[in-house]
Amino acid sequence: MSCMLHIETSTKVCSVAVSEDGRTIFEKADLDGPSHAVALGVFVEEALSFADSHGIPLDAVAVSCGPGSYTGLRIGVSMAKGLCYGRSLPLLSVSTLQLLCVPVLLYHDEIPDEALFVPMIDARRMEVYAAVYDRALRTVRETQADIVDENSYLEYLERGPVYFFGDGAEKCRKQITHPNAFFLADIHPMANNMFPLAEKALARGEYADVAYFEPFYLKEFVASKPKKLL
Repeated sequence: MSCMLHIETSTKVCSVAVSEDGRTIFEKADLDGPSHAVALGVFVEEALSFADSHGIPLDAVAVSCGPGSYTGLRIGVSMAKGLCYGRSLPLLSVSTLQLLCVPVLLYHDEIPDEALFVPMIDARRMEVYAAVYDRALRTVRETQADIVDENSYLEYLERGPVYFFGDGAEKCRKQITHPNAFFLADIHPMANNMFPLAEKALARGEYADVAYFEPFYLKEFVASKPKKLL
């Protein structure tokens, strides 16, 4: 197993965690942001102090790669890169949408095995960034920009239960009224949930290039024409 520092700044939530041997041993979070420019440096300093004082060497830095806020991701990725350069550590990239699925898998036992997950990141008006996953986090539909209306995701809703969550889901509740649509509240991308995804990437040697890594900014989606789902 390994020890990793995790950074998550893709939404208004700013969080940092340290994991060791598949469990979180340190975490800090600010859910009232965005105040990433102020909070992140303090959280990271406290996390490094904790690891160093306990004689725990870090094996990697994991950072949420979006989609998400341009400012938040830029701050988080810049911090992660600086740590990797300064401590000669590998960089791991974690999908924000997959990260949103982790607490659902861990803490919602009532969800049936055949259910599909649609994590959503809010963009503007009725626009979201979303992907579709099964319970094993296999990709059913790749991440794309969606304009949500009453006909959105019908292809998946007609198969069985679909669970929507993330900061883009609540505004879609009135539009998506299919009986197979379920909405989970208060699901945020958090650093303390990153370790299952980061450990998998580390085990596979799926390192990001520290020099050239760029996150998935929402501006890339807003600049293009979103797709209206039929």
